[in-house]
Amino acid sequence: MPTGRQLRPWRSAVALALAPQLLLLPAALTAQTTPRGGAAATTTPLPKGPRAMMLGDWYRVVNVGAPAVSPDGKRIAMTVTKAVENENRRHSEVWVVNTAGGEPQRWTSPGTESSNPRWSPDGTYLFFTSSRSGGTGNTWAIRLDQPSGEAIQVPSYPTSGTMPANGAFAVFAEAATPAPQVPAGDPFAQQQPMARPPFDAITRPAVPTRFDGRHVVDMAYKNNATGFVPGRRVARTWRPQQLFKQTVGDTAKKQITNVAYSHRSPVVSPDGKWVAFVADARLRPDSVVELERDSLARLPYDKVRDEAERNDADIYLLSVDGGAPRKVADWMGAESDLTWSPDGKQLAFIGRPGRTKSARIFVVDVNGGSPRNLLGDWQFEPSGMDWLRTGIQFTADIGGRSAVLRADLTGKGAPKELVGGRRQIRGTSYDAAGKVLAFVATSMTKPTELFVANADGTGERKLTGFNDAVNADVVWSDAERFTYKSVGNVEIEGWLMKPYGYEAGKKYPMVIYIHGGPHSAYGEGWFDEFQNLAAQGMFVLFTNPRGSSGYGADFTYSTRGRWGMEDYEDLMKAVDIVAARPDVDATKLGATGGSYGGFMTTWMATKTNRFAAIQTDRTITDWTYWYGSSDAQGLTEFEFYGKPWDNQALYDTLSPIRYVQKVKTPMLIVQSEEDHRTPMGSAEMWFMSLKKQGVPVELVRYPRSNHDLSRTGEPWLLVDRLGRLRQWFGYWLQGQKPGTSAN
Repeated sequence: MPTGRQLRPWRSAVALALAPQLLLLPAALTAQTTPRGGAAATTTPLPKGPRAMMLGDWYRVVNVGAPAVSPDGKRIAMTVTKAVENENRRHSEVWVVNTAGGEPQRWTSPGTESSNPRWSPDGTYLFFTSSRSGGTGNTWAIRLDQPSGEAIQVPSYPTSGTMPANGAFAVFAEAATPAPQVPAGDPFAQQQPMARPPFDAITRPAVPTRFDGRHVVDMAYKNNATGFVPGRRVARTWRPQQLFKQTVGDTAKKQITNVAYSHRSPVVSPDGKWVAFVADARLRPDSVVELERDSLARLPYDKVRDEAERNDADIYLLSVDGGAPRKVADWMGAESDLTWSPDGKQLAFIGRPGRTKSARIFVVDVNGGSPRNLLGDWQFEPSGMDWLRTGIQFTADIGGRSAVLRADLTGKGAPKELVGGRRQIRGTSYDAAGKVLAFVATSMTKPTELFVANADGTGERKLTGFNDAVNADVVWSDAERFTYKSVGNVEIEGWLMKPYGYEAGKKYPMVIYIHGGPHSAYGEGWFDEFQNLAAQGMFVLFTNPRGSSGYGADFTYSTRGRWGMEDYEDLMKAVDIVAARPDVDATKLGATGGSYGGFMTTWMATKTNRFAAIQTDRTITDWTYWYGSSDAQGLTEFEFYGKPWDNQALYDTLSPIRYVQKVKTPMLIVQSEEDHRTPMGSAEMWFMSLKKQGVPVELVRYPRSNHDLSRTGEPWLLVDRLGRLRQWFGYWLQGQKPGTSAN
């Protein structure tokens, strides 16, 4: 059985015969959703298929995620998310299906948002996260051992953390002391958090009630996901993470530790006697570690980049009743995903020996010793694991696909693939006995659905059909996988998706997509953006050039200090290969990409005029500007070997704006107003520069949107963007009239 039991799905993916009294729906979400304002709203019906994807089909695609198998292996809970078109929002519910088959059932109210299901170890409760009102916090539960309808809260049951095999208690890490209260008579008490002066600031507002701006003294004062946020010296809420224990049936939390360093990723042993956790390698106070890292960051980068690998953290054991911790092993690298062996004698962890080295699975005896590497020099990297009675099973990206594998516990053999194929697996979960495996999967022509199999991968079955209706109407385009040798004889993986209605003997335009990151990857999964342009009648080319993840750390970090060099050649080599095909019109080529892909598309525009049109998304055109305005300075400090003043020549050399005078290609720029990862200034500079030179250019600025617009942004704006891509490339590559309505 899985050990160190977590009160969450065992693995989740950027979270049924009982309870007949619960509110149920048919197998798929209803076609009409009642808006918050009252009566059901309708949208224009889409024509029946088979046909190409229309923009309205985007709202019909259902996303399945966060699978969680019940302890007895008889049910699987999951999060089901669908867009509510008339309300411009997404809606999530928890659904449950029998592993033996049958219709999935909705277990949470359609009037509230619910997600991230997880079972109590005894199967008495199905916990989930919900924003519903009337309670404390956002953890709710459905009770299964007696008739139940409305969800409840169970303060006497731990709702987070890790449990022993018997589920008697949970251990978790959180800050120990309450946030400091604003003292009486504070002249700044009525100000918003970022308007009040930090405690060590030099300036103060002349009249506190008249200042509603932001007073910043910390570097980390904004981030892409939440916008502007108070720094530590404003909020004064940061404290070390301590260990706590809560017994089932008791609302009290017992604090186990009270020290100056943080305890991270605690996991309880199967027998409930020990807690394993990750902490600073020398158990130094967090403040000391932070100061050391800050001092290191201030050094000229040439004094830092050749520094030996640092051992910042190690694994420790502590009695669940407290006491002095014992280090398990001195291991050079970063440890994560701690997992106990079923007999409690060993610990497994995912370790990365160095920042640019591949992650491995290691096993170490709890009494100490040298961790042993179970994956050897296997090319790929684990992304999560479970230690079952039959051994360690883990998930991994294998290039553009993903798989569930079993490690060789001796470390002498290659891992065995149990579940794989041309698809991507996004979330796995096992029952308590480790016999049932549930997972969410998607392929190039199939959106996400839930599957179940025996833990060894045999007996696989598809359990849901949430997307059956849209799949029946839309002919999703498939893609041909190919590999090719690029500069330095490096093998690159790519795909070419055929246009809808493809006919042999005809020529079609082609658009290359460039992913972000750059340490991310495209792969064998359904993707709305590819299908959008294929439905428009275009070839879609996408590749994983060097710098991409999924091929081992050597491949991933080979572009360090060399963005726009060999990776650019990898992309253009793929364009050369595809453009030589007799069914591709080499005079009608386009390119598009976001974030790193946005940088690369602007970079391409300065180096070649072979593209008839380019769309750049979340672009970066000046790296020095980006460094001062982004929330992620650490990216270029690592990738470009220092801060701008440490390596200004590289920052300038890799900035597309330095070569903007060479650009002749028509460009559509898409940028979000609240994007703090790739701020608006890059797009503004690029737009103005092209406009001054007479290059056809348009800038679309999306309100209320951040860096994640194309993935999790407002549905109306996301779909609007898909339509603009169709129109832009339709005009320049297919001769459509300006303003032609996108379907």
